[in-house]
Amino acid sequence: MIRILLAEDDQSMRTYIARALENAGYSVDSVDRGTAALPLLEDQDYDLLLSDIVMPEMDGIELAQRCAEVSPRTKVMFITGFAAVSLKASREAPEAKILSKPFHLRDLVLEVERVFEDAATASL
Repeated sequence: MIRILLAEDDQSMRTYIARALENAGYSVDSVDRGTAALPLLEDQDYDLLLSDIVMPEMDGIELAQRCAEVSPRTKVMFITGFAAVSLKASREAPEAKILSKPFHLRDLVLEVERVFEDAATASL
């Protein structure tokens, strides 16, 4: 089963996203900040880090950079409600997909599926 670590500081959004991904068949662990995600990335294997960009203590870009160090095989996807932030993320974390809020849960699940389809195609 594909394992996803969700880092989202907004509790209702975190619950909403986690439930949608679990309903789509993914195993999801969720945390409310980057500093809570980092120890999980160090201790467990995740296939995807799905992270908000703007969070307290450690933003999603820094989290993605640290993820690349401690768990290099984990793919990264950002969710953000700020267009300017997504431009910064695309420059600083070029391997990450970015999904802008608001989005429909169906679109989120499709983007997550594409991440793994792209990986499967690349490994052929």
